[in-house]
Amino acid sequence: MLLNNLDDRDLISTYVNGNEKAFEVLLLRHKDKIYRFIYMKIRNRDLAQDIFQEAFVKIINTLKLGAYNEEGKFLPWAMRIAHNLVIDHFRKSSKMRMISESSSSREDFNIFSVLSLDEKNAYETLAYGELETQMVGLIDHLPESQRDILVKRLYQEMSFKDIAEMENISINTALGRMRYALINLRKLIQKHQLVTTI
Repeated sequence: MLLNNLDDRDLISTYVNGNEKAFEVLLLRHKDKIYRFIYMKIRNRDLAQDIFQEAFVKIINTLKLGAYNEEGKFLPWAMRIAHNLVIDHFRKSSKMRMISESSSSREDFNIFSVLSLDEKNAYETLAYGELETQMVGLIDHLPESQRDILVKRLYQEMSFKDIAEMENISINTALGRMRYALINLRKLIQKHQLVTTI
């Protein structure tokens, strides 16, 4: 049985039944998306890596306890765990600020580390995170050529020139694929009726 051919649900079942390799396949399949999701919020590679590792420890513990609910897909569930850890990080940062006020004259000053998350902000952040999680799921429904352009442009922050060189296509082709990716994504958003309270 080739583990790579199994879907997420079967991989989880195989892992829970004692095959450690199954989780390795699951991790390799989704790690880039989950890491990018965390990094886009934190904008700090070391911290994003720490939160990413913490997220996977939680995921492993939940799976081993048999507490994973198979109603939802694995990726949105894993993203919610990562998103909650990001919110925890910002909450801790705002508490630390009360003890030691940060000065804006410091070079390493980061406005996000001193923002206080009141109830309204926490709710808005959760709503936005939920929308982002669903958006990541929708990107998977795009044709591969469009999805690759979108990921390289939005998540890897590559220029269209660099994308064109990497894909061995013209800049106009790269721009065209991006345009169609956004049109299709808009259609998917309408089809799935994604809305945010923000």
